[in-house]
Amino acid sequence: MLLTIRHRTTYRYRQPVAFGEHRMMLRPRDCAEQRVIDIRLAIDPEPVQLHSIADGYGNHIGIATFSGRANTLSFESTVRVAHAPATLPIAAGAVDDSAEDRTALETYRVREPATLGAEVNAFAQRFRAAAGPAADAWPLLCALSDGIHRGFAYRRREAQGIQTPQETLRLGHGACRDFAVLMIAAARALGFAARFASGYLAGPLDPANSGDHLAPGIAGGATHAWAQIYLPRMGWTDFDPTSGTVGRQNLVTVALVADPEDATPLHGTFLGFPGDHIGMDVAVAITAVPRF
Repeated sequence: MLLTIRHRTTYRYRQPVAFGEHRMMLRPRDCAEQRVIDIRLAIDPEPVQLHSIADGYGNHIGIATFSGRANTLSFESTVRVAHAPATLPIAAGAVDDSAEDRTALETYRVREPATLGAEVNAFAQRFRAAAGPAADAWPLLCALSDGIHRGFAYRRREAQGIQTPQETLRLGHGACRDFAVLMIAAARALGFAARFASGYLAGPLDPANSGDHLAPGIAGGATHAWAQIYLPRMGWTDFDPTSGTVGRQNLVTVALVADPEDATPLHGTFLGFPGDHIGMDVAVAITAVPRF
């Protein structure tokens, strides 16, 4: 499948302001299941300098610097991605880190589960108890993802910031990034290596109950976050507790990190009064064309 992803973010201000450095995580990662064909980036006002770097996780970061003032600042990326997710195996065996360097996996674990807090550990152990002590990793993690999907109410939140796992457990609701963080914390409490994934969802969160009526060739789309958990003989596997799915069928990965704060799609500063910032508008549209 060939996906075209258009992602536009516009900041609005009461009066012209100056802009500090802005960092963008908008370019999808290249891997066996997805490949960037081309990308166009339009920024208004135009930056005086634009360059890119890779962070310690291999994610692409664009860095823009500006001069002058304006009362709006917009970023629009248009990316074409060849997307061919693999079919998942039916099951996974017992946890064994021999397939990947253990030192690298330690970045995504917790040494002391107690540091995650009593609430998170109790939540995670509910699924361990239900599955039994000898349960394989695959059904245990599928049950955990499905438990979050069914047990918590989804509430879209445009404001930046992520709820702690404890806040999500107490509130009973959250956005996709909150569910991903809860899934990661619970998986780590169960002894797994887990990391935060962000990017795009090509389609509605729940097609069966969605009010979206999509035209042919339109996959819909939104920015999205989910969890990746390391499994033996399967490697890093995508679990999306927001939509209750497993695998990368509708997911386009932009960033993979240990700490979700390192995966902000767009971050920057402006020089002006705090009240100058009026708001931010985000729009994502994804079109899909089969590849023959």
